[in-house]
Amino acid sequence: MSLRITFDLEEKDLAYFRTAMKRAQASAKSAAPEDVIGRAEAMIEVVQGGNVPNFVSQRIGRVASLVDMLRDSEWKLPAQERRNVLSALSYFANPEDIIHDSVPVLGYLDDAIMIELIVRELKPEIDAFEDFRRYQREEASRNRDPNVTRDQWLTQKRRELHGRMRRRRQARVSKAPSRTRIRLF
Repeated sequence: MSLRITFDLEEKDLAYFRTAMKRAQASAKSAAPEDVIGRAEAMIEVVQGGNVPNFVSQRIGRVASLVDMLRDSEWKLPAQERRNVLSALSYFANPEDIIHDSVPVLGYLDDAIMIELIVRELKPEIDAFEDFRRYQREEASRNRDPNVTRDQWLTQKRRELHGRMRRRRQARVSKAPSRTRIRLF
């Protein structure tokens, strides 16, 4: 038997998450990007190898996708988007989160909420990267022009997806703020 709990976070509630994100970003400012990525990967390993609630294990793949986005040498994430993703990962690289992870069942609740907020915030980047990864996998088996190399093909796809990512981000920013919108960075 499982129990489903649904709740709404109001603007004042989201302020706690913004504050926690700002604290994590401030502490990560002096850390090398590789350290932030490494600590996020360590947290992912703990979650994947541990006895954590399903609501966390279902979401941890999104954090892993952010790490992959930074590590993929062919994706070449532009500088501003790279900073945004590193800022997002800084929360998971910080041992001082809102609810300490050692608290049974609830210790990862803040992490699950933060993952949901980050996924909303970075949706254009995540969608573009997932499409790029699909293109990478499909490229090997496609029947393509022999005069176009794999690198040329991926470069073109990367440009298209980076452009789409920026257009979608700009469209989201230019829309009137909604009740569910949270700006983390």
